This record gives sequence, C-alpha cells and structure tokens, in this order.
Amino acid sequence: MTEDDVNTPDDQAAGTGEELREHEVRTALLDLLAEVGTVTATEAASQLGYSSGLCSFHLRQLARHGYIEESPHSGGRARPWRLRQRTPAADGPTEEQFGDLARGLEDESWQRWLTQRDEAPSEWHHAEAFSAVAYLTPEEMSRVANVIRRALAPYQDREQRPLARPDGARPVALITRLFPLLPHPADGADQE
Repeated sequence: MTEDDVNTPDDQAAGTGEELREHEVRTALLDLLAEVGTVTATEAASQLGYSSGLCSFHLRQLARHGYIEESPHSGGRARPWRLRQRTPAADGPTEEQFGDLARGLEDESWQRWLTQRDEAPSEWHHAEAFSAVAYLTPEEMSRVANVIRRALAPYQDREQRPLARPDGARPVALITRLFPLLPHPADGADQE
C-alpha cells in the first residue's frame, strides 16, 4: 500500500459483508440451524462433515455468545440446539450482534495463537501485528478502509476455492478496525 493508494479517492462501495463470515464452522452451524430449526452436535457433524466433538464445542461457544440456546427436549444425552429466540427491539440491530460475535471470536483466536504458537511449524512462529493512530477526516478514513479491502481482494475467494490456495497457505486472521478515538468523559472537550 502506498501513500498514493490512501490519498486517491475511491468511489467503490465499502465492504461486502465478508468480514461477518470469519469462522467457517460457526457460520456453517448458524446457517444449518437457520435451515433446519434444531440440531444436535451429532446431526450437525453428519450434515456438515465435521467431527461431533468439534460441532459440540462450537455450538457451546455460540451459546456462550448468546446466538443459540438449548432447545427444550425430553432428557437423555442428546442436546438439541436452536437459534436463540430474540425480540429485535430488545437485542439491538443484527449488525451489532454479529459485530460482538466477530470481536469475541477474534479475541479468542488471538489468545489461542499466543498460547499455542510454538506448536505451529517454525515458518509460522511469527505474527504480523501492528496498530497506529492517524489524524484523518471521515473521508480519508473511508479511503484507507477501501485501500485495505482492495489489497485483500485477490485472496478473498480462496476460502470457497481450495484449489486457488498455493502450497503452504493457511487461514490467517486479518482484523482491521478503523474508528475515531473519543475523549474520556473526564477529559471534557475534544482533543486537538
């Protein structure tokens, strides 16, 4: 990315919503629940091609984040799950809900990386993490976001097209958050 990339106006639409589909298993489970209504970990594993243990873990995580709940059942070991029964006015906009879930998954994945990175092949032991503060106008912030989206666009189809992945490619979390920094309430006025 060059300074020209950032300073060149861009009229393209901002984002495609792909950032909401960051975790393949959990997204597949949510989609399956939306389609069939209720599902156990064993049924999900059979439908999606994952192990029942993996499905069970991710179903519990989705419940922990408030997206699904146990469905009433007559007992036994089977635990059927369903999408959480929500009242839209009480829970806020769906985009905010998925944003909270995505942030939780990002934080969880980062913590797992920090504790398990020594188990990864040596060429993957490093991480590229950085942050910055820049003074931008709203239009400049949008241009920076669009430059980042354009930089990532050539790699986006690899999730659905495994044959497009080069040898040695692995899923890598790419997290970008652009937002204005607000003063703390104790600070009073805007900072210049």
